[in-house]
Amino acid sequence: MNLQSLRQRLEPALRRFFHLYWLLARGMTLGVRAVILDSENRVFLVRHTYVSGWHLPGGGVEPGETFRDALRRELAEEGRIELTGEPELHGLFLNSHVSRRDHIAVYLVRHFSQDRLPEPNREIAACGFFELQALPADTTTGTRLRISEVMEGRAPMTSWR
Repeated sequence: MNLQSLRQRLEPALRRFFHLYWLLARGMTLGVRAVILDSENRVFLVRHTYVSGWHLPGGGVEPGETFRDALRRELAEEGRIELTGEPELHGLFLNSHVSRRDHIAVYLVRHFSQDRLPEPNREIAACGFFELQALPADTTTGTRLRISEVMEGRAPMTSWR
């Protein structure tokens, strides 16, 4: 038996094995992100301590948690932001920079307050509002893409639930 025929026989089995391994080792994860605009149409961004660049606030949806609960929790933890109205669901996106199975729900938030919550958690190095035309140079490509999609109204979804 030559090397080519051995490879042809083993490859399908190896693919199945590794596919099963990755499904069991890391199941699909869900996350939320928010494009938060203030009354002056400035966008809120955060800088994490563990990764470079400026990002939209948000994070993972914990087991048993709704998208709404995750969004409220993440905004409070990362930016001292409390929702005072219902955000608009912009869309659900494949976040292929993390994994082919990770999906992110992106919301537009216009109604919020920022004074009554405790300081942001230790994962946040900095946060603040920025002019849409003058985002920091190290704002991530994915963040810029999501902001432009929301601002241009591309592929919006209007249902919160």
